[in-house]
Amino acid sequence: MSTPAERITVSRRIAAPAAKIFSFIIDPDMHVAIDGSGMLLASPDSEPVAAVGDTFLMNMDREPLGDIPMGKYQVQNTVTRFEQDRLLEWTIGGVDQEPFGHLYGYTLTPVSADETDVELYCDWTNFSPALKERVTWPVVPAHMLENSLGNLDSLARR
Repeated sequence: MSTPAERITVSRRIAAPAAKIFSFIIDPDMHVAIDGSGMLLASPDSEPVAAVGDTFLMNMDREPLGDIPMGKYQVQNTVTRFEQDRLLEWTIGGVDQEPFGHLYGYTLTPVSADETDVELYCDWTNFSPALKERVTWPVVPAHMLENSLGNLDSLARR
C-alpha cells in the first residue's frame, strides 16, 4: 500500500460573503461536521473561537451505532492560527491532551461581495515517525472534507 498524502485539501466556491461563512466556522453551535457524518461535530458546550490558543471540544460519539452516548467521548482542539473572516486552523489536543500532530484548517478568499473560495484541509505532516509507520490511511479522506464543505455551503446559502 502506498503512503498517503500528508496534506489533503478540498475547495469550493460558495455564494456568500466571507464574513457570513466564517461565522459558521467559528461558532461551535453551527460548526460543520468535519467528516460529514456527525461523528466529528464541535460541541455546543464550547464558546465561539476568537483567537490563537482558544480551545473547543469535538464530539467523537458514534450515535448512529448507539455505542457511546452523545457528548461522552470528546477531544479537545486548540486554535493555532486565526485571522478574522479569513483563516482558522487548529490542532487536535490541548491542555489535557498532547497534540496528535495533525492540523485542520479553513482558508477563505473573497472573490466578490457575494462569493468566497473556501479551502478545507487536513495536514498530518507533523505526525511522529513512529505514528506514521502505523498509519496507512489519510486522517480524513478528501470526500469527507468535501461533504463538510457541502454542509457549509448549504448553511451559508440560507
